[in-house]
Amino acid sequence: MISTYVQILLIILFWNADCQIIPRIEECGLSCSQGIHCKSKPSGGIFNSFCHDAPASLSSMVLKSMKISTVMKCVQGSPCSLHLNIKGTLSLDENVRGLEICSFSLDTQQSQCINVRFTRKKSKMSNGKNVQVQFNCIEVNVAQHIYVTMKTVPHYCEVKLSQQYYVEDCRNTDVGKYIPACSAGKLDYNLDRARKIVTVNVSNFPRDQDYYVRLCHKWFTCEDVGALAVIKGKESFKSVSLKYSQLLPCLCIEGWLALPDARRIQLCPFENDTHVLWDSIVYNPSTQTLAWEPACPVLVMVNLCRFSKSNDHCEDIEKSFKNSSEKVKYSRVDTHPRLCMKFTTKRGSWIKCPFAHGEFPAWKMRTAAVAEQIQVFFTSQSKAQFSVLVCNRTQMASCESLGMHHSVSVGDSVSITMSQEMCGSTICIQGWRTDVDYSVPLQICDTYCGFHGQSYSDGNPPKAMTHRMKSVESLH
Repeated sequence: MISTYVQILLIILFWNADCQIIPRIEECGLSCSQGIHCKSKPSGGIFNSFCHDAPASLSSMVLKSMKISTVMKCVQGSPCSLHLNIKGTLSLDENVRGLEICSFSLDTQQSQCINVRFTRKKSKMSNGKNVQVQFNCIEVNVAQHIYVTMKTVPHYCEVKLSQQYYVEDCRNTDVGKYIPACSAGKLDYNLDRARKIVTVNVSNFPRDQDYYVRLCHKWFTCEDVGALAVIKGKESFKSVSLKYSQLLPCLCIEGWLALPDARRIQLCPFENDTHVLWDSIVYNPSTQTLAWEPACPVLVMVNLCRFSKSNDHCEDIEKSFKNSSEKVKYSRVDTHPRLCMKFTTKRGSWIKCPFAHGEFPAWKMRTAAVAEQIQVFFTSQSKAQFSVLVCNRTQMASCESLGMHHSVSVGDSVSITMSQEMCGSTICIQGWRTDVDYSVPLQICDTYCGFHGQSYSDGNPPKAMTHRMKSVESLH
């Protein structure tokens, strides 16, 4: 419960920091309360670095408090800048002539010091009177880590206030909008497809700042692709060339100033090139697993289908639909040339047939006519089980069964007796693998009854009617 409470508190604090309004000033300066006149001059700091023993009459609480905030100096016609607004309260004492305020950057190791002196008017310099000193002329950078000290003049040992302070970064609304260092710049690009190079041109950013450019794949965050390029602020040529391996829809160009927590700008010009995503299909022969994993995040419906060249249609296979933006896997898949994957998004559908180019051996089915029987043979380079039936092709995509199923192993054959009722031009022999979950049935459709009443007595094997590729193409 405590952990959750702390997380919520941190979220609120960060949200307030991002939304905090930064006061604006037109001029910086020094002011003292209670009518005390004060003036400032730069201080080297080192001259007041050695401390003196405090008089017995001096209270150790002469320095009461110090508060630090950020103000934004905006003058018409010039860019805005950030300054520390330091408010210190001290109790006047005759042994204190003024204050020294110093800021030290923990990022750049640079320091700035100012010496504040009080005008000695006895009527107003009453001991014990609390005076507030405000100084806001120390310029700082975005997201800078500052160490601020306030000492007495002269510097008495053990009499000092110090505080660390973080300047707002570009996530703050006012800083991000009005401080030039937070400008993300403007990106333009030229594409050389032959050399696979993207040339990025950067403009509208501070000329004295370095600028980072990279290619990345946009998922939840933008993941690095290749090396980070740096455009030096002093260089006049604000361009860089980046190599890519593949134009993916999530390939983006990202640029930002070389500052802590600088705002980033992204350009993703290839979002419509989704067709390349469907090429990453992998088949594992040892496990008979067909898998696809997107190279970019995409909402897609994936399913298997049986492709028919006769009408360029891919018939969906039932119970193969998977709606996923991550890896899709199918186990026990038949490596048939017309077993395909279909990808459907809101932009359309794409069909990929991973076995169409013959990388994996396909099984074959052939038929031979012997008297009133049809012999069906299966050959395959791996062990496989098949099922055969006679069917009546009533439509282009359907074939109704006319008899019992026959089981066949590789190297064996099955004989089917053809009756007069089973004769006709729409009669087909259909075979498919039964030892896999996803298969493509083959159909051999021929006039099987033209031999009725004939006999083969020469003892020679009957002429085999091989329909391997013809059968594959004639399905449906």
